[in-house]
Amino acid sequence: MFTHLSLRLRIFLFFALLALGGSALVIGGLTIGYMRLGEDHALSSFVISGFVGVLAIFGLSTWIWVLFDEHVARPVERLAADMRARAHADVDHDIDHAPARYLGDLGNAAAAVAANLTETRNAMALEIGRETAKLGLEKSRLEALLAEVPDGVLFCTAEHSVVLYNGQAREVLENSPALGLNRPLADVILPGPVRQAYDRLLAAEAREGADILCATKVGAKLLEARMRLMWLEGQETKQPGYVLSLRDVTGDLRVQAERARLLNDLLAGVEAALPTLPQEAPAVADLAALAAETAERKAPTDTEWWPMEALAGNNLSGALKARLKRKGVTLTCDLPATKLRCDGFAVTRLLERLALDWVGDGATGLSLRLEETGPVTARLVLSANGALPDPETLTTWLDTPLSPGLAQFAGRDVLITHATKVEIDQAAPGLTLTLPLACPPRISSARVIQYDFELLHAEIPEEMSGAALKQLSYVVFDTETTGLNPQVDEICQIAAVRIVNGKLLDGERFDMIVDPGRKIPQASIDVHGVTNAMVDGAPPVVEALKRFHDYANGAVLVAHNAPFDMSFLQRREAEIGARFDQPILDTVLCSAILFGQSAEHTLDAVCDRLGIVIPEADRHTAIGDAIGTAEAFRKMIPMLEAAELPTLGATIKAFDKHARLIEHLN
Repeated sequence: MFTHLSLRLRIFLFFALLALGGSALVIGGLTIGYMRLGEDHALSSFVISGFVGVLAIFGLSTWIWVLFDEHVARPVERLAADMRARAHADVDHDIDHAPARYLGDLGNAAAAVAANLTETRNAMALEIGRETAKLGLEKSRLEALLAEVPDGVLFCTAEHSVVLYNGQAREVLENSPALGLNRPLADVILPGPVRQAYDRLLAAEAREGADILCATKVGAKLLEARMRLMWLEGQETKQPGYVLSLRDVTGDLRVQAERARLLNDLLAGVEAALPTLPQEAPAVADLAALAAETAERKAPTDTEWWPMEALAGNNLSGALKARLKRKGVTLTCDLPATKLRCDGFAVTRLLERLALDWVGDGATGLSLRLEETGPVTARLVLSANGALPDPETLTTWLDTPLSPGLAQFAGRDVLITHATKVEIDQAAPGLTLTLPLACPPRISSARVIQYDFELLHAEIPEEMSGAALKQLSYVVFDTETTGLNPQVDEICQIAAVRIVNGKLLDGERFDMIVDPGRKIPQASIDVHGVTNAMVDGAPPVVEALKRFHDYANGAVLVAHNAPFDMSFLQRREAEIGARFDQPILDTVLCSAILFGQSAEHTLDAVCDRLGIVIPEADRHTAIGDAIGTAEAFRKMIPMLEAAELPTLGATIKAFDKHARLIEHLN
């Protein structure tokens, strides 16, 4: 019945009930004695005796309870917390015997258990270290290999979250703060072509890869990407992850498109001029032959460099129908599984653009069919009820960017890279697009690569409140400010580190000096060391918080005395156009749950209890305190699980019992 109460509270209730019970017995005994005596004049004596007896019982009970709480209950509670820290948080310094001196041999026994646990853990760690040395060597080799690969490489889960990236990927994505482990790929790359290619490869259970064109979310840089599903033997997830190799082709596309246009204009000019020249002149025949040869040799150069895939016609029609349906346009099509050699995403967007523009001009009843025109080519015919567009209108459609996310890539670029054109066919009638048929795929040799990516197997529950603490991703942050009043003071430094899969990612730090827009008082400078000269020219508060929001998006926020830091962030939410609405954990309250409210809960005290040392030079700097808080929280996670708080929701609910600590701190 009382198992959910703390030990100290249960002991207090025990003595309180003992005092009440003793008082009731004294009062009952005196009442019976008075009634048996039957003399009215003795009433005052009995009342005084009862009052003195009750006071004596309450006084004695209180005195014994205080002694018991001071020398038994609190030491037992502290001893339990110390043992839990050594069992779950890798704390290895000796247990302090002094608080447990009245507990007989319990303190010595706890120290012996802790020492034995440390010895066993060290022996096990030594054995595991020997066995994992070879794996560590292979890991180093793989990391060195990935670091030297010329293209950017991303490993992603089936849910399109990043579990690995190399330095080249960060360069290709221009050091986006949204790129990070266990972060959504859609934060840095427009997801359409990636998900479309993944669904096609997954449906076909393809072992070969697919070449796609995609774009960055910020800046709309065009990327050539190669996707390959990671079909791993014995994988624990239902669907495989995948690897993406990325190359920036924004400049290549611009140069290639300009080159193709120049050659097309030159050949068109020569073709138009030939009939006007004297046909008997030998030079005219040579010029005509040269133009024909150039046109023939030019076509492969337009397509060979571009990422192409073997795309089944039914996959193309399915993707196109789905995209048009979301925009209220119905398309009738039943394409066969004939495979075309093309950039599936670009061709889909081109046909979508043509269909939407045609519907905008009044066309109805759209349909798409595929006709094989020979052994190596096929023709897509887009038909509709309505007048065909004139050449000038079609040119306008082809010059329109395919989407806001692909502002530098229009329909005409798709035609150039595929060495084809859209024709107005009065006989069909409709708009026709000729594409080559795909050759049978080459059988690739088996690729052998081994790596342990635990994130590929982590299944986070849909409800974050039910997620296990060790499964979640955290951003542990700290701020330095111009003062202690969130209503008038401002942030002058903000720093954070990420914890993913229980590991602190040292390579994904966020550390930024911020211009607070006001002078920093000398008293504050003496604490954190951020001077007015240091913030001169630094990003303003709004810009800094926008970047921090991108960095922390999707993660649980953690801070020491979180309400203080969050007050500075939340007051700027309207200005940055985003909310810090993710769950927030406070290491002050975590410490109160684990070590009891009577313990000291400053960051120094918590770190000292958990065997964490913050270098003196980093103390009271945002990055130093963020790292110290992160190390403390990382060690608290298994301790909270051992305290029967394994989920985020259970931990936050337990915070309510200790909320007054935060009120006292602030």
